[in-house]
Amino acid sequence: MSSLSSSSSSSYDVFLNFRREDTGDNFTSHLHHALRRNKIKSFTYDDLNKGHDIMASLFEAIEGSRISIIIFSKNYASSESCLDELVKIIECKKVKGQIVIPIFYHVRPSDVRCQTGSFEDAFVNHEQHSKRTKEKLERWRGALMEASDLCGWDSSMIR
Repeated sequence: MSSLSSSSSSSYDVFLNFRREDTGDNFTSHLHHALRRNKIKSFTYDDLNKGHDIMASLFEAIEGSRISIIIFSKNYASSESCLDELVKIIECKKVKGQIVIPIFYHVRPSDVRCQTGSFEDAFVNHEQHSKRTKEKLERWRGALMEASDLCGWDSSMIR
């Protein structure tokens, strides 16, 4: 796995996009540590520099990564920042050829793709309480559909 060592144009080998409250202290932290043990430089929120603009720093880390791993979980879509990051990741996939790998952690890929289950609940809440424009909501929906169509891992299929 150490063959992913950073090129001069990449700040990170892997950007981990996840909902901290769902997976940050379990699955994602184990994945992050496994990557680091194998000399794969991965970015998580803990790598943010204090005093810097959070979203600008996250977008810079996404752009500077060779691979993005999206960890979809039950409450993922309730986080506007996760969805904003996802849109940026899909943009980098299209523009820069970034590799994007989705992981469906205790959620069905069809719930992500069709925004059903907890993803539907999150979008109902965004539509009712968010100050986001309809266009922004559509960008989020489109990014979810595109990411869920990529080959990845479904935790329900792994024993």
